[in-house]
Amino acid sequence: MNNMNRREFLRTAGKAALGAAALTAVPAVLAPSKAEAAIAAPAFPWTWPGLDVAEVQDKIYANFFAKGGCCAGVASGILDLLAEKYGYPYNQIDGRMFAHGGGGYGRRNLCGSLGGAFAVLNLFATGGDMSGIRTKMYEWYESTNLPIYQPADKPEHPVHTVAGSELCKDSVGNWMAASGYEFGSSERGVRCASLSADVGGRLVQYLNALYGFGPAVEEAEAPAEPALAANEYIGVGKGYGGEIKVKVTMDGANIAKIEVLSHGETAGISDKGFALIDQIIANNGTTGIDTTTGATYTGNGLVEAINNALAQVK
Repeated sequence: MNNMNRREFLRTAGKAALGAAALTAVPAVLAPSKAEAAIAAPAFPWTWPGLDVAEVQDKIYANFFAKGGCCAGVASGILDLLAEKYGYPYNQIDGRMFAHGGGGYGRRNLCGSLGGAFAVLNLFATGGDMSGIRTKMYEWYESTNLPIYQPADKPEHPVHTVAGSELCKDSVGNWMAASGYEFGSSERGVRCASLSADVGGRLVQYLNALYGFGPAVEEAEAPAEPALAANEYIGVGKGYGGEIKVKVTMDGANIAKIEVLSHGETAGISDKGFALIDQIIANNGTTGIDTTTGATYTGNGLVEAINNALAQVK
């Protein structure tokens, strides 16, 4: 209205005889009622009132498909449930604002489910509480076989993989390579929706614990390192599902034994990669070993881990 204030606008409108309909419509747009004006924005951070984890996961899974993918699914799933149960102020944010956040807003960097979770986290936690939960979320996401959440109307997930990082390209890429499904497949959609439910559910566990609505979240303990003899060496490499850890036992200058201590590979699919162990022992090293087995990433990760162990041999 250029520099015209509301009073001047109404006076001009009256002189121009805009009519009763126009006059009744204009103030509703230009000025809130006294009741609306009296509603103050809540102090930051907002108060977390507690939610049921299972309800949150079901809502996130549904919203993944209804409201724009992983980032919007997590954010809207939590916010929608808060709005339904508690009303204001939780009904003032539409989680669909994150509808384009999937895959790091299309760049395949930060997993969108984490992005949506952290947006919600920042509403309810600040400082050390926020950074502490964020760090634990990263550690859990990067080291856990996902998805865990199982939709009631879908077959059991055929493949679970470890991302090994917080990146969409690793999380989805590892799963696609292990499962054989393409990105555009319905199976990939179910997988990512289920993973989003896992991420949102994990966040709600942390927030419930922070505000006294639930127990402390149990963190997975790092496996204890095995005691090593003088001729034993630990090595690590990166496979499909994350870190592959091996123990190589030497007999003088010869490889006597190779044990896989831990990995995140998919049972069955990765077997051909791990079958290279016998060849490597017979060859007394990895030189010349063909890792193109049908489980190439597993084979490459295994060879990398063994080479890492052999490099420590005096």
